[in-house]
Amino acid sequence: MQSIEPIQLLIQQELSAFENKFKEAVKSRVSLLDRIMHYIVKRKGKQIRPMFVFLSARLFGPSDESTYRAAALVELLHTATLVHDDVVDEAYERRGFFSINALWKNKVAVLVGDYLLSKGLLLSLRNNDYEVLQILSTAVEQMSEGELLQIEKSRSLNLSEEVYFEIIRNKTASLLASACSAGTWTTTHDKEKAEQMRLFGEKAGLAFQIKDDLFDYGSESIGKPTGNDIKEKKLTLPLIYTLQNTSGARKNELMYIIKNKNKDRKYVQQVIDEVVSTGGIDYASEIMIKLRDEAIGVLHQFPENEIRNGLESLVRFTTDRKY
Repeated sequence: MQSIEPIQLLIQQELSAFENKFKEAVKSRVSLLDRIMHYIVKRKGKQIRPMFVFLSARLFGPSDESTYRAAALVELLHTATLVHDDVVDEAYERRGFFSINALWKNKVAVLVGDYLLSKGLLLSLRNNDYEVLQILSTAVEQMSEGELLQIEKSRSLNLSEEVYFEIIRNKTASLLASACSAGTWTTTHDKEKAEQMRLFGEKAGLAFQIKDDLFDYGSESIGKPTGNDIKEKKLTLPLIYTLQNTSGARKNELMYIIKNKNKDRKYVQQVIDEVVSTGGIDYASEIMIKLRDEAIGVLHQFPENEIRNGLESLVRFTTDRKY
């Protein structure tokens, strides 16, 4: 499996400086807000999206202040959506830590998400980063549309593969695509290159989301399957494939379980077993690898150097990861 450390070393200087710049970007004079911001900064994850910003920028030239602002904007928007998602999903944990809504309740969590969003917008506007703001605002629009489309479709459990890809393209891939596009813009000011890198990020983002969907089925020995998506009536690629390739009566049984028995572990396990036996896992894995290779194909249009290799490794890391 790919390790993330060698990739981080390529942009160690940027990541280290970014840590401080991000802390500065979220400071507030309101003590409650400042306390929550400190909590958010302290429990940040692997920072995959800022890494994509810096590597995309460095593929074409040295990072500058506008690159740092683009990375901060991406991270502010990403964090805002996570805080709001936890409220929507009534989730009380994220990455082993309590969520903002678990500690400070929903009202505060919604306002914190709004604050992060406004901080990001102001960061760009105050520095005339209009193109970067345009790129990222498009992603926010797409993310909201993707989330609402998923809610709409999960009610009827009527989801085609085409609609599934529309949902994940908007919900997940759009932010990664925008991170790559914005990073590229800061060192090139070239719309064509920014668009090529947006496409690279989109394909990588689609593969990233399918990997997440596969975790729900406990693939690649990551332990017991969670079945959380089934419990939440989320139709993901392995299950969509299974429902499309299962006979009428059995399909109806599966749909009944997802609609009415989705909280019963025994029945959820039946759905998981069906997905495995009908080849849903294998099918989704093949599509994920195809998208990963297409992303790398876009990348290979640019000259090879250690940064391009780092970006390729980062894409491989997102599809090879075990968690």
